[in-house]
Amino acid sequence: MTPEPSHSKTKICPTCGTRLSENAVRCLVCGTEFGEQQPAPKTSAPKAPQKQKKEKPVQAASMPSLTLSLPAAVGALLAIIIIAAGLTFFLTPKDPQKFAPVENTSTPTETPTPTLTPTNTAPPTETPTPTLQPPFEYTVKETDGSCSQIAYNFNVSVNSIIILNNLASSCPIYAGQTLMIPYPTPTPPPAATSTPLAEVATQQACESVQITVQENDTLSSIAANYAVSMDSIKQFNKLTTDNVLIGQILMIPLCERAPDPGKPTPTATLPPPYPAPNLLLPADGAAFTLANDAVTLQWASVGVLRDAEAYQITIEDITSNQTRRVTDYVTDTKYIVPTSFRPKDNVAHVMRWQVVPVFQSGVDEQGNPIWVAAGAASEKRVFTWVGVAVQGTPNP
Repeated sequence: MTPEPSHSKTKICPTCGTRLSENAVRCLVCGTEFGEQQPAPKTSAPKAPQKQKKEKPVQAASMPSLTLSLPAAVGALLAIIIIAAGLTFFLTPKDPQKFAPVENTSTPTETPTPTLTPTNTAPPTETPTPTLQPPFEYTVKETDGSCSQIAYNFNVSVNSIIILNNLASSCPIYAGQTLMIPYPTPTPPPAATSTPLAEVATQQACESVQITVQENDTLSSIAANYAVSMDSIKQFNKLTTDNVLIGQILMIPLCERAPDPGKPTPTATLPPPYPAPNLLLPADGAAFTLANDAVTLQWASVGVLRDAEAYQITIEDITSNQTRRVTDYVTDTKYIVPTSFRPKDNVAHVMRWQVVPVFQSGVDEQGNPIWVAAGAASEKRVFTWVGVAVQGTPNP
């Protein structure tokens, strides 16, 4: 059965496209109101007039409508987004750790680098160089006896005064003369050594035993019991008298014990070597003239010398064509250069001297003692000595 076609007329809302009845005056969806109804177009086939039923229009609730252009809508949307972002930023509490940059906590894989063995890892030891000061002027006084006296007063060598002032080798001076005196060159102190003093070294090398003085003990009875002389016990314990007290502790030096007649004499244990003597006078480079009849050499003691020990002094004239030398042995800490060693001409001879501790190890076939070094040798110093007046030297 074919359905009967509907002859009701419709129209479309121009705003939202909703299909409505032909007589609708307002869109039920968007609320658009229509104008006067257009008559329906006539068809070619006439139809019998029908009585139309007048319908009452349905009045729908009107909704507010807002029509915006596309640029305005985009601008409004951007404004809303910016306002929302700003409110979120200012209303959110600030957490410094939250906004801190995230560090990369992953451990990087290290590529092993071959280690090179340095040839010399220790930096070179630099010796500080003293800053030299310019020479100063000095006016010779009448009380200044000689050039060597001025050099001694200012702790400089005569040669430095001669060279600086372009003087003759005899260094002639006169009262009122202006001389240029150099500042003494600072000498670095010698390196500290762990070598003990001779007295301490001797005491450490000697075998000893500790005793406590009992009742009725005397220094003589103790010395007799241990076959050690009283002087050895006193010297080893630094006693000033022969009196000892009950309960006093003494050290008996067994190395000083007298040999037993029935036993062979034990071989003596040599003490440690002495340190090098420290030379005192004259200063290095000092000058002596015709006015000096003798030259005295002095040095510091290295300790108490034992039996058969002495200081060996060696003096050389290194200016002479044929080197002259004198060697002597003394137990004192000074030595006077023999007058026979004084130069015989008017040339300033350079003398070099040195001191070394020695001990006598025996005698040779002629009965002369044989000396062996018992310690380190001192530094070498020089001094000049003129033995004859310089000829033709003008008097000031």
